[in-house]
Amino acid sequence: MKKFKKTIKTVIPLMLSALILVSGSISASADAPYKTYTVDGYGSVTETQTAYLPYQTITKIGEEPLVGPTDFTLLDDGYLYILDSGNARVVVSDMDNEPVMTFGEGILKGPRGIYVTKDHTTYVADRDAGKIFVFDKEGELKAEYGRPKEAMYGETLDFLPLKIVVNDAGTMYVICESNTNGMVEISPVEGGTFLGYFGTNATNANIWTIIWRAILTDAQRAKMQSNIPATPDNMAIDEKGVIYTITRGEGLDTLKRLNIAGVNMMEISEYPEVPAAVASGNHDNVFVATQTGFIYEYNNEGELLFMFGGSDDGKQRIGLSTKVEAIQVGPDDKLYVLDSDKAQIQVYEPTEFTAYLHNALYLFSKGRYEQSKEPLSELLKMNNLFTYANMAMGKALYKEEDYEGALHYARLAKDTEGYSDSFWEIRNVWLKHHLTAVVIILVLLATAIKVLKVLHKKKGILKKPEEMLKKLNEVKLIKELKYVFYFMRHPIDGCYGIKREGRVSALSANILLAIAIVFYIINRYFCGFLTKTVKEGSYDVISDIGMILIALLLVVGCNYLMCTINDGEGRLKHIYASLIYSFGPYIVLTPFIFALSHAVSNNEIFFVSFGSLVMWVWIAVLVFISVREINNYTVKETFKIIFLTIFTILIVCLLAFIIYVLWSQVFDFIESVFGEVVYRIGS
Repeated sequence: MKKFKKTIKTVIPLMLSALILVSGSISASADAPYKTYTVDGYGSVTETQTAYLPYQTITKIGEEPLVGPTDFTLLDDGYLYILDSGNARVVVSDMDNEPVMTFGEGILKGPRGIYVTKDHTTYVADRDAGKIFVFDKEGELKAEYGRPKEAMYGETLDFLPLKIVVNDAGTMYVICESNTNGMVEISPVEGGTFLGYFGTNATNANIWTIIWRAILTDAQRAKMQSNIPATPDNMAIDEKGVIYTITRGEGLDTLKRLNIAGVNMMEISEYPEVPAAVASGNHDNVFVATQTGFIYEYNNEGELLFMFGGSDDGKQRIGLSTKVEAIQVGPDDKLYVLDSDKAQIQVYEPTEFTAYLHNALYLFSKGRYEQSKEPLSELLKMNNLFTYANMAMGKALYKEEDYEGALHYARLAKDTEGYSDSFWEIRNVWLKHHLTAVVIILVLLATAIKVLKVLHKKKGILKKPEEMLKKLNEVKLIKELKYVFYFMRHPIDGCYGIKREGRVSALSANILLAIAIVFYIINRYFCGFLTKTVKEGSYDVISDIGMILIALLLVVGCNYLMCTINDGEGRLKHIYASLIYSFGPYIVLTPFIFALSHAVSNNEIFFVSFGSLVMWVWIAVLVFISVREINNYTVKETFKIIFLTIFTILIVCLLAFIIYVLWSQVFDFIESVFGEVVYRIGS
């Protein structure tokens, strides 16, 4: 009893401490009702530090609520121009969220997009009115632009403006509903001059669509779905006049950064599914907000830095949205996100982690690599696995000719280009210092071999090693293992030796299989960085071996079954041995490919790829010949058996999956019944 009381006295304080810690962690994480993600060098989405925290929510301007807002613009001086579409007006507030003025009443009908220049000239895209309205800084209407009259615009096209941006020259770029030609480019001269279409999206025709359209009749083609380019959903313009567009359903072309010729200069690594708005940042970065409330931040090369936010589930939590319409970036790097359903603007504040990243982005983009190392170092102290920080640090060190350091960080970031460049320089330095020594060593080795051959010929100094080697070669198992070299060069005779002469055994085949598995594991996890396909430090050897053995069992078993049904002459032992020996090129060439992978940069990686291609083609030829020779088939029959084997493997895998699903349901049912019985007995 005393021991029990003593235990209680010890446990209760520990439990209370744990509860305090848990409650503390909950309150700390409650500041952000979402997680922040990034993409690592392997293309995997991983969680990282919180990049932005919810700062405030703007639901009213002064005391007036917004009604169905669809767009807004935030100026550097803190003025906020909100398109209060439900009231068909523009609402202006100052940096303290106090109302300054409203305008557009009685003029606007169904406004959808707004853009405000630095001198407070306001452009409003009014879909229902079919016009672009321009207001001065006092809110007075000073110009309006309707449907372009030029024939180049299109005789049957309506003018239904949805979004608008304006460059420093006053040229307007307008997204119009149902206009698939691109953005409408309008000059303000002569009351509005149509300059043409800008940034037209490409069509998604694939080779099969082209072939079908070529062979179908006109009537059949008319019934097919039209292959027309998609209309951009939204756009933004930065201080340099570069235009960004977003378009749903375009995959990696969802976000585009268009130069003056309308050519995309950005290739993103990850794309949002339902993009709704885009905004350029202050540090050569760009933000995309999805309709469901997720926010993506990219650098100027399209690499995803952060993804955060989310959809509100009805609990009205700050930081979560229902239907996003627009996003803007403040001069202090705060993000402003307009939610039309909630009629509010969510404001996000960057964390210290993000501030360091933005500082590094700015310095690096300006070529100040030495200065960028300081914020990058702070970033890596907070998260040493943050891919972009490692990559940028590697590039900064490369610019300083610290190639060893650059190689280290490029490896951490899985930056193959940076790794290759650094390795190239390191290799050049090594060759400059050691090439002479290497040549001398090779010459000495060649000379030593020549001298040994001459001495052996005259005095027989290698007689005993030769005798030992000869005895070793007479061992049956050694002969069977060496037969793989003969099989690779003479597969037809090699199959005859397996089938008729008993030149191999199950033991030798198993040893070769074990060697092949060992080589596969070594090459998979320890090959050169540029050819590696698995994560650093990630090992799953048991699963790899299991997959190889299961695949081997399926291939041998299904092939033997098909050969037996189709009058094949091969026994199971012969099929198994010939298949293993057909992988002789893998056993012979993999060590050389492995060594080469550690010595090449991206400029010479072709030799590794070509060597692998030769190896697998060689294996495929040997497998084909072994199936034909072991079973005494014709070429046509061999193709048939290989096809039937592949088909049988697929059927077996499908049956295994079905059985697995059924048994899972049976076990779930038994578990639920058992739980119900235990519950009823207990009650």
